[in-house]
Amino acid sequence: MAKAYLVGAGIASLSAAALLIREGGFAGGDITLLEAQDRTGGSLDAAGDPDTGYTMRGGRMFELHFACTYDLLSSIPSLDAPGTSVTEDTFAFHEDFAWNDKARLVDATGQPVDTRSMGFSERDRLDLVACVATPESRLDGKRISDCFAPEFFTTNFWFMWCTTFAFEPWHSAIEFRRYLNRFVHLFKTFDTMSGIYRTRFNQYDSIVRPLQAWLRSNGVRFLMNTTVTDVELAAGDGITATALVLTRDGGAAERIPLAPEDLVFVTNGSMTANSTLGTTDTPAVLDTSAPDASWRLWQTLAAKRPHLGDPSVFDSSVADSTWGSFTVTTKDPTFFKAMEEFSGSEAGKGGLITFKDSGWLLTIVLNHQPHFHEQPDDTFVWWGYALFPDKKGDHVGKTMADCTGREILAEVLGHLRLAQSEQILESSVVRPALMPYITSQFLVRKAGDRPRVVPAGSTNLAFIGQYAEVPDDVVFTVEYSVRTAWTAVAELLHLDRRPPPVHKGGHDPKVLLEALHTMHRR
Repeated sequence: MAKAYLVGAGIASLSAAALLIREGGFAGGDITLLEAQDRTGGSLDAAGDPDTGYTMRGGRMFELHFACTYDLLSSIPSLDAPGTSVTEDTFAFHEDFAWNDKARLVDATGQPVDTRSMGFSERDRLDLVACVATPESRLDGKRISDCFAPEFFTTNFWFMWCTTFAFEPWHSAIEFRRYLNRFVHLFKTFDTMSGIYRTRFNQYDSIVRPLQAWLRSNGVRFLMNTTVTDVELAAGDGITATALVLTRDGGAAERIPLAPEDLVFVTNGSMTANSTLGTTDTPAVLDTSAPDASWRLWQTLAAKRPHLGDPSVFDSSVADSTWGSFTVTTKDPTFFKAMEEFSGSEAGKGGLITFKDSGWLLTIVLNHQPHFHEQPDDTFVWWGYALFPDKKGDHVGKTMADCTGREILAEVLGHLRLAQSEQILESSVVRPALMPYITSQFLVRKAGDRPRVVPAGSTNLAFIGQYAEVPDDVVFTVEYSVRTAWTAVAELLHLDRRPPPVHKGGHDPKVLLEALHTMHRR
């Protein structure tokens, strides 16, 4: 019987394992996940407790047309209700707690901005249309800032767009164009964010834990603290994996021979590699050491064949791909009550709040409580991030990267000007995070820099995750990881059933008209 080996235990590998069983007819016992860390989930992480503080480096947003994700998770029972799938639970949660943002942007005076207008000039509108219409091949090597005037980056649209999806002006015009085409149907509700879906809890509790439980119940093997250092390939120009080389718990190198029918799925690269955490009293210290095992394995493989991508495009510009986040834990409801009054929205329904004039470009969000599955009723957790952690704050006078958790919270409170700021500061545990590769998948690239999911000539090796190439779809989404997994399984096993097509709202005249109307709204 064929065996399947999946390098990494992030959402792409977990999805591929589930799809091997559901679509490919594999027995769970013939599937092995090899993970360098001591826990699954990859970038969909969440941990901590009420006393030392909860942590999550990020939170993924969903929308109605994440077809691959919802199809997969429709097969997975939710954490709390075995008769309800993760997909059903997510849709039900959206029905009850849809976002209706009333304070999406806040100005330098601490007042919400009227975001019904995108703030476009006629040139901005023309440049947007031109970007969408430009063939991707003509955007090779171009930045977003190469396609727009400087004034574009001061519009309400840009502040909302870049903080929703984490774009910077120096990021790839190719990725920006893909996002515009992929999410054009969200334009009409972009100010309220009502088209954005969230999971009931953080994505680790709502997606990873149920998926992992389902895989384990089917006999899938998980080898943790196991680092794959090489995938040996047969001689010649083709690509056939013949062995895995790995270490377990830092021990001596081992070799697992592969039969010709065995399959290997590699998560190449990681956007949360080298992440570091701080505390209320200590900063998160940027880790500038060599990239982690997922990047090193890709470097090793790319050196063997000319069409396996170029990891150096994504892992060698830390200054362009770093930003910071922070998770706040408190047993005092004061901040939540004050923010509900400030924003006009119940906690969990307000969406993102961005301080558009802040030096760090700060954004915060109050999630529906509890946001962690085992979170006590008397505990509150909220989250924020800054796209410019290397800039000085407006109130603490330091870069975010140099700030303790308490100083980061002081900067947020400085922008909000709440009367209860001192009480909130004293009652909060703040865990900052710095992530040197978090938007590395957005860096300027050209065709071929990411390997195809199943490279040309491959008989049993596939790449999955954020740094494998899927035409038209957008990175930095769970949907992208699931789509790469499904594509890999379908192509290697030559299955008739393939992933659902990427949604293209721009092909719908009604959606286009609504988007154009929104662009001209004043």
